[in-house]
Amino acid sequence: MRSGVRLGLDPGDARIGVARSDPTGFLATPVETVRRGKGDLSRLRKLVVEVEAFEVVVGLPRSLSGREGPSAVKVREFAARLAKQIAPVPVRLCDERLTTVSAESMLRERGRKGADRRSVVDMAAAVLILQNALDTERASGRVPGEIVEVSHE
Repeated sequence: MRSGVRLGLDPGDARIGVARSDPTGFLATPVETVRRGKGDLSRLRKLVVEVEAFEVVVGLPRSLSGREGPSAVKVREFAARLAKQIAPVPVRLCDERLTTVSAESMLRERGRKGADRRSVVDMAAAVLILQNALDTERASGRVPGEIVEVSHE
């Protein structure tokens, strides 16, 4: 298991949920929700520097069958832009099937309602994405997901 802080991201159309790991790579915790649009990549770059992250894990939405649809295309484009912004820190895409659904369900069970739940669901999904990546690496000994190549255009 590699040590060091990782950031986990759940990019949506309106918001980006952000989570971080502890330096041992054992536990993911929520950080904040970044509003999509002007300045979002700049804020993420600042977070990478602030927490001294050595890697960023981005949730890649796939269907239950494993296929990638329009949402996955958007996330791949976002991840490519982010990778350029934060290079040389690597960005990895990790399967995030059902994480938002799981986060919604968990928050609903804990009594979070409406707008209050929506404000934290992205962070909760980011925690689930990152925790899954950490657990997968610890169990398998392999780095999870796929690396996002930085294009030098």
